[in-house]
Amino acid sequence: MKSFFSIIIFFAVAIAQRAAIGLPTEGQKINSGKEVVVQVQRPNSLSPSKEMGVAIGLSSCKSSPCRDADEVLGTILYNGPFNPQYHEPSLPPYENFTVTVPDSAILGKSQVNVAHAALIGAGPSAFLESLNQTVLVV
Repeated sequence: MKSFFSIIIFFAVAIAQRAAIGLPTEGQKINSGKEVVVQVQRPNSLSPSKEMGVAIGLSSCKSSPCRDADEVLGTILYNGPFNPQYHEPSLPPYENFTVTVPDSAILGKSQVNVAHAALIGAGPSAFLESLNQTVLVV
């Protein structure tokens, strides 16, 4: 019975740690060879956590279905520290990353992919999640 409750608690803590992509928005047009802001949001939670980092990639899905970010990140645009902060009261803590869309990016439907890693809980335990947002490269 203890293990059942432990699993439930761990699941609830993991859900509370979930990040989100604030920018670019779903279906937003981004320009090949130009800079774009990728905003990664991470709401506060009741459990202690320490951010390890994020990786941001871009993958084309013009000629095939978009794949989950946990399968492929695509061309890596950023890989490094993640330190979300409050900037406005209406949004959760976030960090903006200005990245450059490669000139070689395939025009059409693409996906911005994010891998987010953190340490959660008093233990702590490793937490890894993947996120994606569909965009249009023009």
